[in-house]
Order: sequence, then C-alpha cells, then structure tokens
Amino acid sequence: MWVGRRGRGRLRPGRGSRNLAGVTRDKPSELRPSDPPAGPPVIVVADDDRVTRDTICSILTRAGYLVTPANDGQEAVEIVGQGGVDLVLLDILMPRLGGIEACRIIKSVTGDAFVPVMLVTVKTDTASRVEGLKIGADDYITKPFEEREMIARIEAMLRIKRLNDHLVSVRQKLERLSVYDELTGLYNFRYLHTRLREEFKRAERYHEPLACVVIDVDNLRMHNERGGQALGDAILRGVADSVRRCVREVDVVARYGGEEFLVILPSTHMAGSVAVAERIWREVRGRVFVGEPGGVASRVAVTVGVAMYPSPDIKTKEALLRAADTALMNAKREGGDRVCVFQQHGTVYTPDLVPVVRRPDAPVRDRSVSDSSPPSSRSKP
Repeated sequence: MWVGRRGRGRLRPGRGSRNLAGVTRDKPSELRPSDPPAGPPVIVVADDDRVTRDTICSILTRAGYLVTPANDGQEAVEIVGQGGVDLVLLDILMPRLGGIEACRIIKSVTGDAFVPVMLVTVKTDTASRVEGLKIGADDYITKPFEEREMIARIEAMLRIKRLNDHLVSVRQKLERLSVYDELTGLYNFRYLHTRLREEFKRAERYHEPLACVVIDVDNLRMHNERGGQALGDAILRGVADSVRRCVREVDVVARYGGEEFLVILPSTHMAGSVAVAERIWREVRGRVFVGEPGGVASRVAVTVGVAMYPSPDIKTKEALLRAADTALMNAKREGGDRVCVFQQHGTVYTPDLVPVVRRPDAPVRDRSVSDSSPPSSRSKP
C-alpha cells in the first residue's frame, strides 16, 4: 500500500541519453587539442661553464624562450621539481651532479608529465651520448653547436611535448567521463553499479544494513518548457548539490537517469534512511532555481523512493534497486512530491509539507545509528 502527498504525476523517462525531460542534450563537447600555452616555453639550461651557459641562454632568449640558468645538474633537478618547465638542456660533465644522472632523476620524478631532456656534449664523446639516450634522454646537441640546428631540435622536442600533453589531457578527461556525470559532477550510471556491487557485498559479509534512495525531479518537462534547457540544467545541478549536502562523505551519490538520482547509504538503518530522504525532500523544496541571470525563477519538488537491505523481499542488489524503483513509481502514481518506503507490510512515510532550507555550513547528522523514532511514520493496515 502506498500513500503520498499532492503533486502531479508524469511518465517516468527511460535511462537513455536524454538529459532533461523532453529535451535531448547536445553531444558532449569534442576533445579538442589543448589550448596553446599562456606564455613562451620555459627552458632550463644547466652548464658549469659560464661562457657556454650564457651563450646558450642568449640564443634561446633571442628565439623567444624563457630561459632559467642552472650551475649544475642538482640545481636543474630542483628547478624542474618546482614545476612549469618545458625542456631541459644538460651538460654531460658538471660538478655535484652530472648531466646523465640529472637526466635519470628528472625522468623518474616527472611522472605522466613529459619534460624533454637534451644533453649537451662534445662530438667525440659518443659513449656518453649513447648512455644518456639509453637512460631516457630525448635528444642531444654537440659542442661546438650550430645555432639553427639547436633551435630546430628544441622546437621539435617542444612539438612532441605539446602532443604528449594533449594526449594526457584527453586521457584524463576520458577517465573522468567514465566515472562522473558531465552535467552534475556526480558519479555516473556505470560507476554507480560498480559501487553498489561493492557495498552490497560488504553489507552481506558483515551483516550490516544498506539503504538505497532514488530521487526523481517532478515535472521537469514543464520547467524545461517554461525556462528552457538552461533552467532544466540549473535544476539538475541544484538538486545534485542539495543531495550532496544532505549525505555523508561515505555515501555514494550518482546520476541514475535523465532526471533521477540515486544514493547508496552504507550502514544505515531504516530510520536513518528515512531521515535522509526527508532531508533531501525538504532541502530541494526550499531552493529557488534560476537558469540564466535575470531568467525565470522556479521551485521544484522531488519524489523519493526508499528501500532497505536486509529485507525478506530483498536478497540481491538488483532486488534492492527494483524495490526502490517500485517505491518511486507508486509514489509518482499517487501524485509525486512525497517520500515512500518499500517494506513487506506496507509501511508508509509522508513528510510534512513544510520545506526547510539547510544552511551550507550546517553539520550533517551521523546516521550509522538508527533514530529511536523516525518522524511522521505510520503503518497502514
């Protein structure tokens, strides 16, 4: 048996690529090459011979680079460690730390960041050049060097660096998109199932409760038509922020569908999960959403379905999701704008329709211990 408060029902959308009710989102922004650097490349020139070092610095400065001189390999390593270096020129023979050893250290500490290292050596020192290339040096120039050749080699290394930086940026973006929803910043549908499987196994192993809360934004299609896609996006981002502020750090909040969110509450009993659902319901009801500056201001309501493990009807994580979905669908059929709990004997929970805005700095209560008496709960025969 399911009972709720007032509100208008609507068809529940499928979990496809639609982001907003009635509006199909644009395709994700294409992965474009990284923006050009804000300033000229920074090159570190390490050579213990002042005349050679000053000569190289002068040539590179005239070519438009920012040059940082270093007296030896140790100083060069320290400069690179501070970040912001695009390329390093290292003389082979230097006091304290030679070029080959400095190259080894630089390559080991830069991680994913690609910092080209070029060795400066004499033409007859073939053995040092070979050793340096084997341990990670990217190129070399020989003394006495020809200015145009040196600049050409440096430009080639910087082109490779820009390409590598772009590939790293694309990989990081793809990794983020594989875990997070682009619009709300919450976990996405794929990652949600990974975490739910982990949390459900943990609950089974340690005989702990696990709650699942599904939140659906009521009448989002109407808000889309009234204020445009910008308002719909603002509502989804705002609801996501409200949900985040109503849960603990250990809880998992994810985008579940076009206008649905799901919260996994580990180690949370029935009373605690109902308190969270009520907190989310009140928080959203107390907010005003605006799509664009000077645009239409709207208030929205949400419908919340709650399910618990362990329960006689819930033995698997799939059953837990179905139970929460069932609670939500029944609540929507009854008009929406309410919280309903799935239980074997028909327990129904309905919050008072008095929205309360939670302050951003207000502490979130620990729900690992269930409340002695959940608010506004009753059993219907």
